[in-house]
Amino acid sequence: MSRISGILAVAIVATALMAGPQAVLAETIEGAMAKAYRNNSELNKARAGVRVTDEGVAIAKSGYRPTIGAQGTIDYTKQSGTSLATGSFGVAIQQSIFDGFQTRNNVRAAESQVRAANEGLRNVEQNILQTAVGAYMDVIRDRRIATLTEQNLEFLTEQVRAARSRFEVGEGTRTDVAQAEASQAAAVAQVSAARAQAAVSAALYRQVVGEEPGSLQGAGPVRAALPSNFEQAFAIALTEHPAIKANLHLVDAAAFSVKSAEGAMLPQVNAEAGVSTSFRETYSDLPGVGAQDGTTESFNIGATLTVPIYQGGRASAQVRQRKESLGEARIDVDVTRDQVRQALSAAWSQYRAAQESVEADRLVVNAAQLALNGVIEERNVGQRTTLDVLNAQADVIQAQVQLAQDERDVVVASYAILSAAGRLSVSRLGLAVERYDPGEHYRAVKDKWYGTKTPDAR
Repeated sequence: MSRISGILAVAIVATALMAGPQAVLAETIEGAMAKAYRNNSELNKARAGVRVTDEGVAIAKSGYRPTIGAQGTIDYTKQSGTSLATGSFGVAIQQSIFDGFQTRNNVRAAESQVRAANEGLRNVEQNILQTAVGAYMDVIRDRRIATLTEQNLEFLTEQVRAARSRFEVGEGTRTDVAQAEASQAAAVAQVSAARAQAAVSAALYRQVVGEEPGSLQGAGPVRAALPSNFEQAFAIALTEHPAIKANLHLVDAAAFSVKSAEGAMLPQVNAEAGVSTSFRETYSDLPGVGAQDGTTESFNIGATLTVPIYQGGRASAQVRQRKESLGEARIDVDVTRDQVRQALSAAWSQYRAAQESVEADRLVVNAAQLALNGVIEERNVGQRTTLDVLNAQADVIQAQVQLAQDERDVVVASYAILSAAGRLSVSRLGLAVERYDPGEHYRAVKDKWYGTKTPDAR
């Protein structure tokens, strides 16, 4: 009994804390999503990945620009009493005049990859927001189930006390007491399992949102933002879902890569220019030595035309390879559309089913509670047994737990529909958080000619 009393005491304290003054400052589901948008490490990693992709444009544009290099040599020789020092220093510049349109197509491919990365980031944002919704509702559900199991334990503890009292006055049997005690022991295990599950959900919430879950307000489905039917939702998804748009941009990037590979089979024209200074100094006592000493300056400018004739089959293989990559990218678009349709269909079905289940569950809970009250009254007048009461209580708890699960599913499925339609975003939800703009970094680096510092001064 001491163990059970301790559990009841902890349950009462936990329930009091959950319903205390902190409820005034309870977190909302919108607040949790805003914090996840700001704090989630997976989302921050995806943003860093987009910044990496941004630099691909600056790298591709380097093909338009000249390369400048300096070179210097110095040599000192001593032989038979004569010392000779020679050296040269120069600067050379090279500029591509025509490279078979490779640079132009590489730049366009890099720009398409940036657009694909931005859409990919939007898709990650959607997934993180949806995960935050699930984590938020899981905490609410599991805390509610934990409270229900604690209340069930209290009820069964009272049934054990009542069964013992009836047994002591000869109105009950030892079997009644044993059945009540067995149900009570099972309830103790259920309370422990429910608390453990609530702790697991809280840990996931902490991982996704970035903060421990405090007092959480209840949440409802986003009915106003949902499309009116599945067909409308899928039509929206085909034009707005970031995963589909990302793959379409990757098709463009692959097409430009094919053209770039074909450019390697075209003539190339490069211009070169340079200026150099060379010197020679001789130290010797011999007559006539050192007559050629002095400094010489030179300047050169020219152009080189290269016409590929046969490259061992390498260039042709690269063109074929990139054409196959283009075909793969086009198939990826179809695969993504099928995946989006499946996700949308599943979310839509789950939402409708959960709505109907909630309505039915509420009726079941009310009916089960009425049945329990009736069984208790009949037991009190000797028409029912303790086992009947325990079975009726189990029906009540089962119905209440199922209602908590289905209410959670309604909310999560509604946000899943928005996500599958490509409309689960900070701006559409009106979340109170500053929106991350990937274009800010892109605009800062796409035309940089030099400098190793990142826009944030790293």
